[in-house]
Amino acid sequence: MVSRVIPVDPFDLVIFGGTGDLARRKILPGLFRRFCAGQMPNGSRVIGAARGEMDSAAYRAFVAEAIAEFGGGRACEDGTLDGFLERMEFVTIDARGENGWSDLVALMRDDVVRAFYFSVGPSLFGDLAERLTKHGLTDADSRIVVEKPFGRDLETAKALNRDLAKHFDERQIYRIDHYLGKETVQNLMAVRFGNMLFEPLWNSQYVDHIQITVAETVGVGGRGEYYDKSGAMRDMVQNHLMQLLCLIAMEPPSKFDPDAVRDEKLKVIRALDPMVPHHIVRGQYEPGADAPGYREAVGDPRSRTESYIAMKVGISNWRWAGTPFYLRTGKRLKARSSEIVVVFKELNHSIFGEAGEHRNELSIRLQPNEGITLGVTIKEPGPGGMRLMNVPLDMSFAEALGPDGADQTDAYERLIMDVIRGNQTLFMRGDEVEAAWAWTDPIIQGWEARGDVPKTYDAGSEGPVDAVQLLARDTRVWRKVAP
Repeated sequence: MVSRVIPVDPFDLVIFGGTGDLARRKILPGLFRRFCAGQMPNGSRVIGAARGEMDSAAYRAFVAEAIAEFGGGRACEDGTLDGFLERMEFVTIDARGENGWSDLVALMRDDVVRAFYFSVGPSLFGDLAERLTKHGLTDADSRIVVEKPFGRDLETAKALNRDLAKHFDERQIYRIDHYLGKETVQNLMAVRFGNMLFEPLWNSQYVDHIQITVAETVGVGGRGEYYDKSGAMRDMVQNHLMQLLCLIAMEPPSKFDPDAVRDEKLKVIRALDPMVPHHIVRGQYEPGADAPGYREAVGDPRSRTESYIAMKVGISNWRWAGTPFYLRTGKRLKARSSEIVVVFKELNHSIFGEAGEHRNELSIRLQPNEGITLGVTIKEPGPGGMRLMNVPLDMSFAEALGPDGADQTDAYERLIMDVIRGNQTLFMRGDEVEAAWAWTDPIIQGWEARGDVPKTYDAGSEGPVDAVQLLARDTRVWRKVAP
C-alpha cells in the first residue's frame, strides 16, 4: 500500500523558540520528514527566531544536528538533507522588545502562506501576537500556532484568549494538542463514523463502560519545577485525555468540517457531570531501584502534586447517561501505553449458560504498536461440548499497511501541514479550552481546600491500590497496563 502525499502551498513558517527543545526534538525533524516525502513545495522556507546570537549558517548546523539525533533514521545520502537545509533561515529577535523585528520583516514574502509557531512559554504569546501585527507581518490569511499549556486555569485561559483575539481571528489561531495528530486517534473517527458495524452500538444501551489509559514509564525528569506546579490533572487530563474522551463520546458531526467536529466535542465537555471526591484517585510514585521518587525529583518533600490520577467520569446526555468513563494517566508506571477500550455489555441471555458469559471489547492502541483489536467469542477448538473462548481480531498498522504502516507520520508532521492548509479540525477552539477548564477548576480547588494528599505507589507498578478499588466498587477491573 502506498500512502498519498498531498502537497501544500508554498509557505514561510517562522518558529519562535526555534532553538528550543520542542523545535529540536519534534518540529524540525518533522518538517524534514515532510520534505523527504515531497510535501514541502519549492519556495517554502523555515525561519528560526530566538534570543540567541546566531546566523543562518549556524542555524543550519543546529538543524542538521537535530535531524541526526531525532530524525528517526531517515536516510540522507542522496543530498536530501542539503536541500532541506537550504530552506533554513535564522533571525535573532526579542519577543518583548524591538530588536530583530525589522530583520524578520525583510525576510518575509507576500506571495506565500505565512505561519508563525509560538514554541515558547504562554507568557510570551501576547507579546508575540502584538509585535507581529505592529510590524505588519500578518494578513487575513496568516496563522499562528500555540502550544500547551494554554492557561493553568479558566481565568488564565480566558486572558490568553483575549490577548490573542486582539490581533487574530479565531480561524487564524491553531491551539495544538499533538495527541490529535496521532494516526490512531484520527482512525477513531473513521472507525466510528465510517462503519455501519459500530455506530449503532455506540451508546449506553450496548456499552458497559469505557477506559482511557495513558501510561508512562518515565518520571518527571528535568521538568520537575514545571510539573510540580501542574500535576497530572493540568498536564494530561485537562487536554490530552479530555480530547480522547470527546472523540469517543461525541455525536456524529453533520459533516467532516473543522467547526462541525469541534461543536460536537464542546457539547461533550459541557455535558460532563461535576466530579465527586470518591470518584477520583491521585497518586505519587515512590523511589525505584534506579530513580528517585516524585518528591525527590521535584525537590519538595511535602509536595501534594499528583503524578497519577484515575477518575470515574459521567456524561449526562441521551447517548451516554449511566455509562461510566474511567480515565487514568500516570508517570513511572509498569509500561508505556496509551489505549482506549470500549467494553460492551454481556448478552441479555446466553443459550450456553455460564460458559457464554463473555464480553466484546474494542481496543484502540495509540502507542506503542498502533492498531485496533476487537475481542470476539468463538467455540474453543476440539471435541467435548460447547466451550467458548475470547479471541482477538487484530489489526496493527505495521502488519496491515505494510511499510507505510510501520513508518507512520509523526503527529507534529501532520499537524504542521494542516496549519499550512488552513485545516483546524484537529486543533482546539477557544471556547472548547475554556469549557475544559471550567470543568477542571472545581476539582483542583476541591483538593486544595481539603488539603488532599496523593496516595503513594511503587515505581514500575500499575498505580495506587485505591485506583483498583475505584473500579472494584462497580464490579469492574482495569485493563492491564502492558506495552
